[in-house]
Amino acid sequence: MKIGYARVSTLEQNLDLQRDALQKAGCDKVIVDQISGTTSNRPGLEKVRELLRSGDTLVVWRLDRLGRSLRDLIDWMQYLGEQGIGLQSLQEAIDTTTPAGRLTFHLFGALAEFERNLIRERTLAGLAAARARGRKGGRRKALDADKRKLAVDLYLEKKMPVSQICELMGISKPTLYSYVREIQGTG
Repeated sequence: MKIGYARVSTLEQNLDLQRDALQKAGCDKVIVDQISGTTSNRPGLEKVRELLRSGDTLVVWRLDRLGRSLRDLIDWMQYLGEQGIGLQSLQEAIDTTTPAGRLTFHLFGALAEFERNLIRERTLAGLAAARARGRKGGRRKALDADKRKLAVDLYLEKKMPVSQICELMGISKPTLYSYVREIQGTG
């Protein structure tokens, strides 16, 4: 069975072009979303996921209708592959039910992995360069050293509930506990 998925970002946009193309491609059902692609909660796309079965093909007008990013598309492709479901994109002429279509999509996946590795390498190199200059990475402490010591002293004296200490100091419980571990030398 071919199931089509169409999406427009705003209510002013028209779905007719996508719907017509999907029906012409032989889709038995066409599910639509009128929501931004940057929104992760897309009810139509969830409905598509529920409907698809092994041997089916998901058909989209263009790949950008399906995924918000290349990573998103790769995740979808992996999911579809694991479920034995094909993917067909009409505008890009990709059909993963054919060997050439699978190759094209795997090339996309390889490029995405290459990009992730480059980003990781640049990040690690930047952190190493900063450490060489004496800069420490990580988040700044919410409280200065004196206030951290005061918060820990209040905690250790047990004269005030933890929630009250946190409210007074403007910090969360996990932050207070990390300060306690830091001062006690156990963290």
